[in-house]
Amino acid sequence: MDSTGRSYSVAAHTLPSARGQGEPLTGKLQPPPGATFECVLLPEDDALYVIASDAGYGFVVKGEDLQAKNKAGKALLSLPGGAKVILPRPVADRELNWLAAVTTEGRLLVFKVSDLPQLGKGKGNKIIGIPGERVASREEYVTDLAVIAQGATLVLQAGKRTLSLKPEDLEHYKGERGRRGNKLPRGFQRVDALLVENS
Repeated sequence: MDSTGRSYSVAAHTLPSARGQGEPLTGKLQPPPGATFECVLLPEDDALYVIASDAGYGFVVKGEDLQAKNKAGKALLSLPGGAKVILPRPVADRELNWLAAVTTEGRLLVFKVSDLPQLGKGKGNKIIGIPGERVASREEYVTDLAVIAQGATLVLQAGKRTLSLKPEDLEHYKGERGRRGNKLPRGFQRVDALLVENS
């Protein structure tokens, strides 16, 4: 995937082995001018992923829908003005998994992955509520997303500190998709990353 929300496909066996320096992806693909490649996936056709922008919009996509047929790729994720792509998150069980989203304001929202639509491409639905003007000015945006299995613990990394939220702790942050989310405790409002520890 690139920074404009386009996805591309390259047969893995055509890439050079680990011995050399590699080769530029632009030799095989034609991204739009100024685009940068953001992530690489080896998706199974029937695997599911959450695809989202840091503006707080996203959807669930099947692995086969990530595939592009030509060098110019496929317009997968429509980005609102000023928004960036968040790394795709694998979904093991769409009905039982939960999605956690945290913003630069220290707001956390947790809801069922099944509340997000499954699409082939698009902008998606609102994951967490951030006023549009705050996203456009980069005052507030989504820092990270995590897909949580039932019974798993969500670990927040804020600088050198970590906060573990067990399933009972996550109850406070559960809400309807698209809501604003609840504020995290002081000292943990600038979250760098969300990690998941399975029980």
